[in-house]
Amino acid sequence: MKTIAKNTTMRAVAPKTHDATALLHSDHVLVSGLLAQYDKTRSNPKKKELVAQICAELTVHAQIEEEIFYPAVKHALKDKALVPEATVEHATLKELISQVEGVQPDGEMFDAKIKVLSEYVKHHVKEEEDEMFPKAKSTKLDMAELGAQLAGRKRYLVAQRA
Repeated sequence: MKTIAKNTTMRAVAPKTHDATALLHSDHVLVSGLLAQYDKTRSNPKKKELVAQICAELTVHAQIEEEIFYPAVKHALKDKALVPEATVEHATLKELISQVEGVQPDGEMFDAKIKVLSEYVKHHVKEEEDEMFPKAKSTKLDMAELGAQLAGRKRYLVAQRA
C-alpha cells in the first residue's frame, strides 16, 4: 500500500520544470481523483487503502505549502487574509485526517468524515486556484525556483513516510 502512495506521489512531482502552482495543482488533481474513487467504492479494504493514500498526500501537501509556499506568498503579497485563512483550513483538514488515518472504515460516521474532508478540500482548492495562485503569479516570486523547493521538500517528506 505504501508503494502505491509513494509511486503516485513521486509521479506528481517528477517533472522538474513545474512551477510552484503547477506542482500544487497536480497534487490537487491527484487528491480529488482519490476522493472520487473513495466515493465510488463500497469495499472497506479499498476504502482503507484510499484513505491512507489521501491522508499521506494531504499531509505532505499541507506541510510543503505551510513551510515554503505560504510564507513566500504572504511576504510577496503582504497578505493578511488569504494565507491565514488557508492555514486555518489546513488545521481543520489535519483534525479530520487525525480522525480517519489508520482507522478501520466502520460505516456512516467514517464515510461522513471523508465526505466533510472532501468538501473542505474542494473549497480549499477552489480558493487557492482561483484567488491565491493568480495573485502569487502576479508578484515577482520566481515560481520555477519556488516549485523546485517544493518538489525537493516533497521528495524528502515522501521518503520519510516510506
